[in-house]
Amino acid sequence: MAEINVVPYIDVMLVLLVIFMVTAPLLTQGVRVELPEADANPLPPDQEDPLVVTVDKAGNLYINVGENKRQPVEPDALMVRVRAVLKYKPKTPVMVRGDKAVEYGQVVRAMVLLQQAGATSVGLITEPPEGAG
Repeated sequence: MAEINVVPYIDVMLVLLVIFMVTAPLLTQGVRVELPEADANPLPPDQEDPLVVTVDKAGNLYINVGENKRQPVEPDALMVRVRAVLKYKPKTPVMVRGDKAVEYGQVVRAMVLLQQAGATSVGLITEPPEGAG
């Protein structure tokens, strides 16, 4: 009579589960910003990952491409990175995440830099309002 002992497989699965539970919160990267709330439609799921430029409370610019995504970038470096991405993948959606406490002019400055780098359209990232959904 042949039997399969599944206890070692269960042990391995539990260890993997614990590893994933511990590492999942560490994988989220980005700059902490308070997004404004708006009742907007989400992006279609079949669209490519967007290039996101973040403007924090102090007006610093961040980009989700390249090294040191948590370090502010100079406007010239931002434009170089955006040009490189759009040259390689011209259909990449370009988005701006602006902190709700930042001056409107800082967000517009980021959008102008993106336009000068070759982005034909720029979207704004918001959060759904409380109680929506």
